[in-house]
Amino acid sequence: MDTQALPEARAAPQDARSCIRLLRVERERLVTHLHNVQCLLDNLLVNEYFSGEDAEIVGACPTLPDKVRKMLDLVQSKGEEVCEYLIYVLQQIPDAFVDLQPWLEEIRFSSSELVRGRTIVNTDPVSRYTQKLRSEWGRDSKFLTCYSQKEEMLLADAYTENLMELVDFGNESLGGVGLGSLLDDSTGVINQEGETVFVFGDAGVGKSVLLQKLQSLWAREELAAGAKFFFPFRCRMFSCFPASAALTLRELLFAHSCCPELEPDAVFAFLLRFPRSVLFTFDGFDELHSDFDLSRVPDAASPLQPAHPLALLASLLRGKLLPGAGKVLTARTGVEVPRAFVRKKVQLRGFSPSHLRAYTCKFFPDRALQVRVLNQLDASPHLCTLCSVPLFCWIIFRCFRHFHGAHEDGQPLPGLTVTLTDIFLLMTEAHLNRALPTSLVQRNTRSQVETLRSGQETLRALGRLAYWGMLKNLFVFSQEEVEAADVQEADLQLGFVRVVPEPGPLGDQPAYEFLHITLQSFFTALFLVADDKVSTKELLKFFGEWMPGGRTAALALPLFRLGCLGGSNPDKGDPFRNNDHVQFTNLFLCGLLSKAKQRLLRHLVPAVALRRKRKALWRHLFASLRSYLKSLPRTNTGEFNQVQAMPTFIWMLRCIYETQSQQVGRLAARGICANYIKLTYCNACSADCSALSFVLHHFRKQLALDLDNNNLNDYGVKELRPCFGRLTVIRLSVNQITDCGVKVLYEELTKYKILTFLGLYNNQITNVGAKYVAKIVEECTNLTHLKRHNFLHRLGSNYITSEGGKCLASAIKKSKSIMDVGMWGNKIGDEGAKAFAEALRNHPSLCNLSLAFNGISTEGGKSLAKALQQNSSVKIFWLTKNNLDDEVAESLAEMLEVNQTLTDLWLIQNQITAKGVSCLADALRKNSTILDICLNGNPIKPEEIGVFQDEKRFHF
Repeated sequence: MDTQALPEARAAPQDARSCIRLLRVERERLVTHLHNVQCLLDNLLVNEYFSGEDAEIVGACPTLPDKVRKMLDLVQSKGEEVCEYLIYVLQQIPDAFVDLQPWLEEIRFSSSELVRGRTIVNTDPVSRYTQKLRSEWGRDSKFLTCYSQKEEMLLADAYTENLMELVDFGNESLGGVGLGSLLDDSTGVINQEGETVFVFGDAGVGKSVLLQKLQSLWAREELAAGAKFFFPFRCRMFSCFPASAALTLRELLFAHSCCPELEPDAVFAFLLRFPRSVLFTFDGFDELHSDFDLSRVPDAASPLQPAHPLALLASLLRGKLLPGAGKVLTARTGVEVPRAFVRKKVQLRGFSPSHLRAYTCKFFPDRALQVRVLNQLDASPHLCTLCSVPLFCWIIFRCFRHFHGAHEDGQPLPGLTVTLTDIFLLMTEAHLNRALPTSLVQRNTRSQVETLRSGQETLRALGRLAYWGMLKNLFVFSQEEVEAADVQEADLQLGFVRVVPEPGPLGDQPAYEFLHITLQSFFTALFLVADDKVSTKELLKFFGEWMPGGRTAALALPLFRLGCLGGSNPDKGDPFRNNDHVQFTNLFLCGLLSKAKQRLLRHLVPAVALRRKRKALWRHLFASLRSYLKSLPRTNTGEFNQVQAMPTFIWMLRCIYETQSQQVGRLAARGICANYIKLTYCNACSADCSALSFVLHHFRKQLALDLDNNNLNDYGVKELRPCFGRLTVIRLSVNQITDCGVKVLYEELTKYKILTFLGLYNNQITNVGAKYVAKIVEECTNLTHLKRHNFLHRLGSNYITSEGGKCLASAIKKSKSIMDVGMWGNKIGDEGAKAFAEALRNHPSLCNLSLAFNGISTEGGKSLAKALQQNSSVKIFWLTKNNLDDEVAESLAEMLEVNQTLTDLWLIQNQITAKGVSCLADALRKNSTILDICLNGNPIKPEEIGVFQDEKRFHF
């Protein structure tokens, strides 16, 4: 063995001569914690610090500690530079020497410039595995696969972030969140013990694309989560394994995701030891079998014992396996995940107007084409509404691109339709035309009828496959199943069906899936209509899913006899839960059998069969509607006969709208005996307002409509235009409505002047919108209360400042009928408060006023107090969460000596001390009308509160 000193060129630097001593002193620590000797040998060899003979001597040692001792002996014998380099390698490859990192930080090791110039090769299996994952996932996530497998879009060019909102377990908003902070624990955590970020949203809203973007960011080391390992899974694969399947956690990660190239045992041991270094994504929890119940799946507590893949999934989500690992789980709206799993809950809401414009610019790089498409969307509100859902936006834009490619004059699409069925038919036509041979001199001039007729065998084959899967609640198909449905290779190339990325749930066999479940639903409906062998019983089969008994319920029972407005079978829960794919099938069935589609379908289906199916559907629909509408429960509340709807009712409206039958719409409206329809928390989107208007515009009486806490936005308000002539009450709180939507409300509500209540709490209204609301107050003179029912004019939690506050106050001052005004959570400040003070003086009708949380301080508070001295109508006044001090309390005390109308005064969370309370207490001796003065949250000491304990009207 050559143990001579290294050449002079490699002499150790002056400041590194303690490294030999350091290795000698820390020898026991190094022998105990150095596990990856091979990585050190590789680096010593590549820099020629070790010869091949040296490496063989170390490798010949029988045990790992012996190898470490021999290597240290050799390194120390070669001088300071080699010792320093060894420590430098330990520092630069932390994954390989994780146990020594605290020691390196403790000694504050800093290498010399000479050693820093030496080569470092990372042959650590953990680091190599991370590099492999980044390489593979980066490659897999680079492109978005389009509907045609011949075309892909770069994720970087196509991805547009949409609206994401943090919510609590009750789905109440906790504020917006961006992609960069999705995994950040600083905001939005609702369960410290949970480990899963649960992302939910409607079908097509972009959940899968979001996970692909996370995968891409992780691969480029741009994800702030800090995870060393990333494992993306789709939930549907877990239910595709046979019942007898059994996998260990290691097999799931390495055989069904990505296998390490070096030392899998060492990599897996690292994963088990540091589970927080792992990030999982599970896409499509709703795509598991419908009978999957987490509570019935046994725990797979050991990572070494085989278990069914579903048990592994459940145990990963529970934290029984790899506790502390990060997880992102997606599912459709309405799918419930046990709260114990959830750390953060995020609702994906789709494109806002600004997001839609950004996506338009990415999709259509040509500026002239951008303008053309945006003009068409502005001229077609329903299409614009659908474009808030990214999947539908892609479909529409893809059709636009095809159309504009074929019609360079850029004229609007001929016969542009508004139903979802129309959009999917248009998409189908566009992609069938892509199979035509291209020509430089002749463009495709086939009509929609000719296109669909020429592709009817393809459509039937795809429909047969979709229908077979829908019957068995399956969404992934084997090669044998595809062939059994007569789906040809050319059919697969159209892009409606795609190959499941490897490794698939069927092992080495190729597996296929429809690009989206909604697309499978469309082809299922198309098969039921186009195949003349389908009986009327089969045609109506999926409507059985709408009943509490599911498919096993007798088809003779009425289609809509269910508790969707709180009716029968209240204990059954929502029968639509987790069945969106079936609901979409029924929706498309109604659209395809509508009158407008008969000209198209008579070329695909024998006329006799088409008439038979259409007649059967309408008969079933009419009978069910009659039965359902008669069974609606009603609650009488004074002037109103109220019904509370459930999300299921939204699906009923969608189906009615899809028929485009005025007869069905009139029938539905005729059966609505209630005059107050409550549709809160129904997950209604803006597109549903079209269906709602389609029915309600047939209603012949005045109506109250409560749409609070949905996702309607400005497009939804526009779609409600046909029914504003009926509405005396309209509640639109928590719906992302901006000034544009308020402008529509002003234009429509002032036409009819029948409004008695307007609710716009917690939207996105600024001073511009406040001016429109002020005009509504001025012109709708019925904005008041009815017998036994107070209506609040709610504008709280918006973005209204002093300018908007002045406009509203001026309108309220002019109104002789308004009784209730809620302005909680705006920013009107002292200037706005002064304007409201002017409105209060001698107001004849205003009873309840809230100016809470509005940044009002001393000057504004004193103005309000003085104005109340000249008011004999206000009974309840809220000034919670402002900056009112003792001066304001003194002014309020002076007011109470005069005002004998006010009954409730809320001064919670202000800056009033015992001095101010004392003034109020003196005033109460002269006032017998005031019932409650709420003062909790003010800077009053407990011992000071005791002084006022005899005054029961104070609440601290």
